[in-house]
This record gives sequence, structure tokens and C-alpha cells, in this order.
Amino acid sequence: MSTLADTPLTGLTVDFGTRPTMPALPEATDQDRRMGRRLAAIHRMHLNDVGRIGIVLDRIEAGEASGKDLSDAVTQAEFAQNVRQFGSLCGRECMVLNGHHDIEEYSLFPQLAGRGNDALRAVVKRLMEEHKVVHELLVRLERASMALMFDVDAEKFNEARAVFRQLETVVHSHFGYEETQLEEAIGVLGVGV
Repeated sequence: MSTLADTPLTGLTVDFGTRPTMPALPEATDQDRRMGRRLAAIHRMHLNDVGRIGIVLDRIEAGEASGKDLSDAVTQAEFAQNVRQFGSLCGRECMVLNGHHDIEEYSLFPQLAGRGNDALRAVVKRLMEEHKVVHELLVRLERASMALMFDVDAEKFNEARAVFRQLETVVHSHFGYEETQLEEAIGVLGVGV
């Protein structure tokens, strides 16, 4: 996947091709899996942000919130700030948690790929491709929310809602894939999260 700016919204998905899988690591202990689950804890914070944006969209639809409320919710969401400030989703948390950022892209993934096997490298490559999709959806959601700042008409609202729904679907799928495929490897390979 190269540039995604011209890709139709329906084409911005992580369901392209078959996702590589990481075989179970027989040497993985419960301690290793607990280390890997730290990534899931970071993801839960981001999913809370996504949920808050969905609530604001529902409130706008009910006439209880404005386009500015949506724009504020999007720009204040931790994951959106991370993309703007650090160029990736995990951003500030990752920097705080063990210099773990520009993390997934510049620390976690390269460490896993460098220490792992071919299966893990294939998973990491796919995750990096999926990050591009998430990033493009965040950019589009920010644009859609800005378009609603001064005028909430049905067409603009429907566009924002559609982008949000696509982002929500993609993020849930991506996080689930990332968590299941990396859980054991993070601990076994001793990569800090």
C-alpha cells in the first residue's frame, strides 16, 4: 500500500489479503503473555477515545452537540494527538513507557522483526501497512469534523459518520490482530511495551 489519499473510503480497510499469523511460541510463559498484554492496555485507552467520538456524533445527530464539539473530540483524542505529534498511534504513551516510541513503528516493530523469525517479520510488516490505513482514516475524520464546525448539514454529518464507522471498524480489527499476534513474542523476546 503506497499513498492512500485517493483511495475511496470503502477501500480503507485492513481486510486486504490474508493476514500472516504468528505460530504459538512453546517457550512462552504466563509472565511473557502478561508483558504482551500491556499493549492491549494501551489499546483500550485509544478505544475509549474512539467511543467518546462516537458519543459526540450521536449527540450531534440528536441536536445536543455542535460540529465544534466533534472537532474538539477528534483533535483532543489521544491517538489523534499522537499521530500529529509523533507520527504514529501510540505516541506519548509509548515515549513514557520505555522510550517505546516512535514506538511501534520505530522501536517495537523493528525489535520484534530483528529478534523474531520470518513469521513474526511478516506480521510486523502487515501491521505497519495497516497503520497507514488507520492514519489516513484519522486524517479524514479530522477533515470531516472540521467541515462540521460551522455548518452541520446532513451531507457533512453523514460523511463524518461514515469515516468514523470505518475508523472504528479498522481500529478494532487492527488492535485485535496486533494483540493476538504479538502477545507472546513481546514477552519471549523481551521487548518493552
